[in-house]
Amino acid sequence: MEPEQQHPPVRQLRVVVEAADYDAALAFFRDALGLPESASFAEGPEDRVAILEAGRATLEITSPAHKQVIDRIEANGRPSPAIRLAFEVDDAPETTDRLQDVGGEVVSAPVRTPWQSLNSRLNAPAGLQITLFQELLPADERAAKPGFSTEH
Repeated sequence: MEPEQQHPPVRQLRVVVEAADYDAALAFFRDALGLPESASFAEGPEDRVAILEAGRATLEITSPAHKQVIDRIEANGRPSPAIRLAFEVDDAPETTDRLQDVGGEVVSAPVRTPWQSLNSRLNAPAGLQITLFQELLPADERAAKPGFSTEH
């Protein structure tokens, strides 16, 4: 008899965003960024929702001091809102250009961070600010570098 597999208490993180321009937000996130639509529902021309898959979800909790460091490195010191979405992509420069072409406002072009990622920052539809990041090293190599401890 196999032991029962334990599941984490939370199975999914879903960020719900109200978009005044629903069509622009859908074109940006689904069509240009490439988040696949897993479901959509409509009860009329104005009552619509689309659920987009974004790969693995994590919740990054940062101290105010570290948020300032991220803003300094990633956006030339321009402060980000309390909630910002970050998407891991294969090619940060190409994705940044593609999103700019469909209405994303580049806050900061891709920059190499001390965390060994290539990050850009954009203002996106629905009043969201997003980071695109491309990992430049495998996780095990990054974890061996100074500053990557899991101490708390």
